[in-house]
Amino acid sequence: MPKIAEASIREVQERLDALAVVGDYVRLDRKGGRWWGCCPFHSEKTPSFTLDPDRKFYYCFGCHKGGSIINFVMDLDKLSFPEAIERLARKSGVEIVYEGGEEGGNREENAKKAAQREALYELYRRVAGSFHYFLTENTAGREALAYIRDRGISEAMIKTFNLGYTPADRSWLHGFLSGKGYSLELLAASGLFSAKFPRSAFFSDRLMFPIADREGRTVAFGGRLLAGEGPKYLNSNESEIYKKGKTLFAIDRALPEIRRTKLAYIAEGYLDVLALHQAGVTNAVAPLGTAFTEDQARLLRRWADRLCLIFDADEAGQAAAEKAILTCRRNGLAASVLIPGQGIPQEGEPIKDPADILKKLGAQTLQNSLKCSIVDFEYLIHRIGHLFDCSGPEEKARAAAYLFPYMETLDSEVEREARIGDLADALGADRQAVAGDFARHDRRLGPSRVLIPPKVPEDAPAKPVMNDELFLLVAVFVNHGLYPKLRSTLSIEEFEDIRARELYIALEEWFRNEIPGESRVDGALLHSLLTRIGNEALRIFVLEQAASGAFTQEPEKLFAESVRRVKQKVLERRQTAIVIELRTKKRGGPDRGLEELLAEKLHIDAALRSLKELSNE
Repeated sequence: MPKIAEASIREVQERLDALAVVGDYVRLDRKGGRWWGCCPFHSEKTPSFTLDPDRKFYYCFGCHKGGSIINFVMDLDKLSFPEAIERLARKSGVEIVYEGGEEGGNREENAKKAAQREALYELYRRVAGSFHYFLTENTAGREALAYIRDRGISEAMIKTFNLGYTPADRSWLHGFLSGKGYSLELLAASGLFSAKFPRSAFFSDRLMFPIADREGRTVAFGGRLLAGEGPKYLNSNESEIYKKGKTLFAIDRALPEIRRTKLAYIAEGYLDVLALHQAGVTNAVAPLGTAFTEDQARLLRRWADRLCLIFDADEAGQAAAEKAILTCRRNGLAASVLIPGQGIPQEGEPIKDPADILKKLGAQTLQNSLKCSIVDFEYLIHRIGHLFDCSGPEEKARAAAYLFPYMETLDSEVEREARIGDLADALGADRQAVAGDFARHDRRLGPSRVLIPPKVPEDAPAKPVMNDELFLLVAVFVNHGLYPKLRSTLSIEEFEDIRARELYIALEEWFRNEIPGESRVDGALLHSLLTRIGNEALRIFVLEQAASGAFTQEPEKLFAESVRRVKQKVLERRQTAIVIELRTKKRGGPDRGLEELLAEKLHIDAALRSLKELSNE
């Protein structure tokens, strides 16, 4: 199986923009000359993730994950090394060149999966185009086109979102794609057909909404039934390229505005998102036929601070909004809620969603209505007034307990205390009584709000402690151009610390496998070196030190001073050994010339004086 040519890997590493790559996953802010953000690998609300765009590596001081930008993409998107290189090549505009040669079953399997994913992306792109043609150009899509126009959706939105129509004949799609040369195996894996009847299309006679990933590639469909029996909305099954709970409708269109405003609007359905985008609210997205998930919240947290929930005004929609509030709060996102139609004069049937507002009152009214959102706590206070008759003590207690799960999501004790007081005032209850009920409720559930540090396994390697030898090797690790000077100055035998020796070996292996004198970007070096460090605790330690920035100031001076200290320690150890040997000699120990030992000691004494004089200059 062909592998990616080393020259292509180097070109990708050199041309990739670290800020652009990481910025697709993490919202970064520049502070003190460095870039910081909330770590995408673990839940946190205070940024501990840092990026060095010049050296092209990242490190999290919270979970200790770190490495090159290639490592970042591999870990976050669960890709193999070749898959990550191929994705970064697309982003950097690099054309991949492959070499021949077999490299085992894993590489073969990874390459096969990568090829199938690319084939699925291309298949979905073409199918979406065919569906769009049926909607806009073919008489078969006439009713679907009339429906979407009647909902007030403009021609521009139909084109922008590539809306489509799938014919009522379930056998048409399979015959069409087979005729285009697509294999039965790929069609079976595509999710476009019934599992029981492989030639029968999953969607038929439906208005089609293509679902895209962050890169704008169609990965699935949502379909609205126009006539007949069946579920009103139907969504693609999960596939190799589509995970429902980790994807959001219109995320590719919304991401630029979400990044700019740090705000995302969460609507309930496809038409609501289209309506909001048509009204100029281009940072709107929607879950995909499921409740708003933890994964979707974590995805948005990479770029947003706040979410505004716009769910249907009916009871089911408002119950969904309550659950979404807790999901937001658990993932460090502030939340507000907009009840569609609230505060808008209405005639006839009540307005229940943004699509209704667009159709009945226009884009400007929809845009203006967004100013009527309320913060999540105020919304929940409003909800308990609707759900409970708070005239008696029992109902007040039930209403208070209804909000306790929300209180548990608040990290700040000050905010929690204030909210408990506000809740008591809203219920007309004693503040201390409500606080007492919450404390007892909290004890029954256990210490869910307390962050307990993970237990370190007994067999886990101890975290290295910095010493002169490790300091020197980390300095060389960060400033790899100094390694040739190190290997000509100190040999591995002169290092006593076993972890310093491991770093020395990693550097030596890298040096021998690289083209002498060739320039490498730091991110590429980092990836190459990390694969050679077997001790996980040592790898984390080195990354943490590299991310601190302490080794980038005057590296030549740091190196010279570190070498002097290490040499001094080597000479002092040898001096001690000679003194012991001299004493043994006098007691009749191993036969070795006394004059030879004294001469070596004098030489070491002189070398130590010279080193100490250098340190005093």
